[in-house]
Amino acid sequence: MFTRKRWREAGTAYTLLAPTLFVLLLFVIGPILFAIYLSFHKVQLLGTTSFQFVGFDNFTRILEDTRAKIALWNTVKYVAIVVPTQTMLALVLAATLNAGLKGEKFFRIVYFLPTLTSSAVLTLIFMWMYNQNGLVNHVLKFFGLPTYNWLGDPSVALNAIMIMNIWSTAPFFMVIYLAALQDIPDSLYEAAELDGANAWHKFWYVTVPYLKPVTSFVVIMGLIGTFQLFDQSYIFSGGSGGPNNATLTVVLLIYQYAFKSFGTMGYAAALAFALAIVILLATWLQRKFSKEESLY
Repeated sequence: MFTRKRWREAGTAYTLLAPTLFVLLLFVIGPILFAIYLSFHKVQLLGTTSFQFVGFDNFTRILEDTRAKIALWNTVKYVAIVVPTQTMLALVLAATLNAGLKGEKFFRIVYFLPTLTSSAVLTLIFMWMYNQNGLVNHVLKFFGLPTYNWLGDPSVALNAIMIMNIWSTAPFFMVIYLAALQDIPDSLYEAAELDGANAWHKFWYVTVPYLKPVTSFVVIMGLIGTFQLFDQSYIFSGGSGGPNNATLTVVLLIYQYAFKSFGTMGYAAALAFALAIVILLATWLQRKFSKEESLY
């Protein structure tokens, strides 16, 4: 039963929370609800603004849209390659730095530098490196390996973005792993040594299982980030998703329909809503298969 004192305390608490709740409602919850509303309408924003209810037509259109299928395939392929690779690389880098090697602090700083660099600036640097006469092709030529038209060849353009993102995002997750590695008790490794475990056995049977909750977090964050790939693809292709739609992602396609095509804002909202469902489903499946709940 609420007494006058408890009502007063609750009123004070909600008064203090009011600015934050207002900002969340205005800039987070409100736009989400408005986007869902738009996804069921044909929207005309230029000239006379109009909203024509079309039901699920925008969603059924996705199934018939060839560019949407290409964008989804590119995004899924990107996620399937980048997330596992950056997770494994981050774990290996963290384990290496945690081994007490000489110059460990220096390498921590060097490895983390890509994360501190602006995504747009990093993309422009890699575009210069990926130029046909750029650094990457010069290195490949020096070692007698084939060179590529990284920016103009549809078969390698998306791979170029993958390499750049793995290189730039793995250090961020490395820091998370590195913090978690500090919490593993030395007694576990000592017990493993008494059982005759070598360095590989200790890593595989002690380190990896102990870091399972952290790995689950890293994979989920990686899934969310990679499904939302936009800026690198936009800069690489000049906003077109080329060459030949090779770097077209779902978020870039949403941008094109929302701000470059006439009268397709509602369809763009439907694509965004569908992408949110895909991300939620992928996150749920990851948690389901990792059986994270059993660790708590």
